[in-house]
Amino acid sequence: MKTMYWKDDLLYLLDQTILPHETEYLVCGSYQDVITAIKTMVVRGAPAIGVAAAFGMVLAYLADEDMEKAAQKMKDARPTAVNLFWAVDRIMASDDPLKEALLMYEEDMDTNRSMGRHGAEVIDDGDTILTHCNAGALACVDYGTALGVIRAANAEGKNISVVCDETRPVLQGARLSVWEMQQENIPVKLIVDGAAGRLIQEGAINKVVIGADRVAEGGVANKIGSLMVALAAKRFNVPFYVAAPKSTFDYENSIYDIEIEERDPVEVLGFAGCFAAPLTTEVRNPSFDIVPSDLITGIITEDGILEPF
Repeated sequence: MKTMYWKDDLLYLLDQTILPHETEYLVCGSYQDVITAIKTMVVRGAPAIGVAAAFGMVLAYLADEDMEKAAQKMKDARPTAVNLFWAVDRIMASDDPLKEALLMYEEDMDTNRSMGRHGAEVIDDGDTILTHCNAGALACVDYGTALGVIRAANAEGKNISVVCDETRPVLQGARLSVWEMQQENIPVKLIVDGAAGRLIQEGAINKVVIGADRVAEGGVANKIGSLMVALAAKRFNVPFYVAAPKSTFDYENSIYDIEIEERDPVEVLGFAGCFAAPLTTEVRNPSFDIVPSDLITGIITEDGILEPF
């Protein structure tokens, strides 16, 4: 099941807000529809956001919209994921936006499979791998980044298992990563975010592999909760890998200078319409952590495993 597809000048996005219990595609007929889908996390994950944004720009082009205005609005949808900016700029530089977007769609799948092959080299037979958030097929067009590494290791016949952090506040690990692993028949267990340190401490985790929304000088930005996992992994000598395509690399900025998105407090106050805290409670809801380079063992890319910079 693809995260998205293009048909008859419309973009179809698998609605990730209702997975795993329902599978429906949202039809986007305008670039504004795509912006809304990105903001509301109908589509999420850096590579998927990038390709969806590319098709959103195609919709703007086909509707004869002001492309500069559409580009700026698209970039404002989620400011931390650098793939969004990369994709919009690539479409803006193209003479044939649809051809370029379709090329990016195919490239994403090829890139992820190559990344998976390189990443599988660091996975040993018998490993239990911890992952945080969802960096699987649902975060891309298909196959996945961090979960792509796990899929590739499994395909090589390695006897592996996976532990997924639930990933508060909207539970991408519980709802999406666990579901993907079950679809692949890869043994998986779900834990609350706060249990990751305990499992690492007791030796139940052999490797950590996460994705990234931006790789820059000084570290990576990834879903909130990633830093605590990285600190625990460093303390107990567990290798900590980041799987990210080169399109996620930002060579112009320090990771500490990027904008960290703050999301709706309602996400923290409860879940699925059930509120756990008083509605008047003050909330901080940063969507991303910064994991410093010295906590990262290596960055798995389509070109091989690189040193953090």
